[in-house]
Amino acid sequence: MPYGLYISAEGAQAQDRRLQVIANNLANVDTVGFKRDLATFQARYAEAIQQGLQSPGSGALEDLGGGVLLRQTKTDFSSGPLRHTEIPTDMAIEGEGFFVVEKGGQRLLTRAGNFRLTPSGALVTQQGDAVLTDSGSPVSILPDGGRWQVTPSGAVQQGGAQQPLAIVKPAAPNDLVKVGENLFQPQTDPVPVAAGERRVASGYVELSSVRPTTEMVQLIEASRLMEANLNLLKAQDQMLSGLVNRVLKA
Repeated sequence: MPYGLYISAEGAQAQDRRLQVIANNLANVDTVGFKRDLATFQARYAEAIQQGLQSPGSGALEDLGGGVLLRQTKTDFSSGPLRHTEIPTDMAIEGEGFFVVEKGGQRLLTRAGNFRLTPSGALVTQQGDAVLTDSGSPVSILPDGGRWQVTPSGAVQQGGAQQPLAIVKPAAPNDLVKVGENLFQPQTDPVPVAAGERRVASGYVELSSVRPTTEMVQLIEASRLMEANLNLLKAQDQMLSGLVNRVLKA
């Protein structure tokens, strides 16, 4: 089997997975607090080198390029633009940090601050997960406790009492894993954002960090690269078929 078939197939598969990542980004262009994903690629060694039968840079016939492979999918944690909603339960973190919510007994992180109040006064996400204070307890706003507000440092203030929201940041840049519903699971214990660096805008939400124009350009590019690899597959298959036919007729 011609080695080029494998290289073209690997390239087509890599671009297919890239298209899936881009499509997911575009599907979440209006999702509050969504962080776009990036497909990262790496040049692949030849099969002989992958199997340890040859060394890179040897100059041997087996020391050929092995095409490309999708190395990993990384999340771009750049902040999205803020939108003023004037809804009291909407909150947006300015700068570093994530809100902490409790879901299924786990503490997860999110940048989506489009919260809501339950009839009992609990502050929850759109999916009903409790928003936590820095002490780990759910934020509770008394329905008959009078006017309440969110301070610029991120504390829910009602009457003379304050409930500082838990605002944390990951211990390492690649420490967060997406678990769905705009939530992230930290692999190690996150670090609280220092009191002087906590900035929360009340009545605002952070929009998706996806830029439709950028994603569409990448979508077109990935589609064309995938098509080019498929055309190479077709051309090599036709060459192989022609060769076999000539051998059989000889």
